Amino acid sequence: MKKKIFYLFFIFIFSFILLFTMSHFCLAWGDPEIVNKINSAFETIEGWLLKIATPAAAVAVGSGIFMKKFSFGDEEKIRTGKKIIKGSLFSYAFILAIDLILSAIKSLIE
Repeated sequence: MKKKIFYLFFIFIFSFILLFTMSHFCLAWGDPEIVNKINSAFETIEGWLLKIATPAAAVAVGSGIFMKKFSFGDEEKIRTGKKIIKGSLFSYAFILAIDLILSAIKSLIE
């Protein structure tokens, strides 16, 4: 009998807390000012990432080319240079693809 009372009391308190927290969440979803700030922040971050990614990829490709050029026949340095070049180009292409995907999603939503 005590277990049943405890379970009922626990369920009542839990549902009471859940009811009040859900009402606060529903009120927070209707605030477009916060959503606009978050969207503008993500757009700013995306712009900065694209601005930083281009010179970073260029420097990585350049260092890979110099490593291959000045390897003086060392196979390990040639392989490392090729890996650096491939990795930097793949990363830059991935960043550009993410930008295209996000812009496509934005055009579908709006």
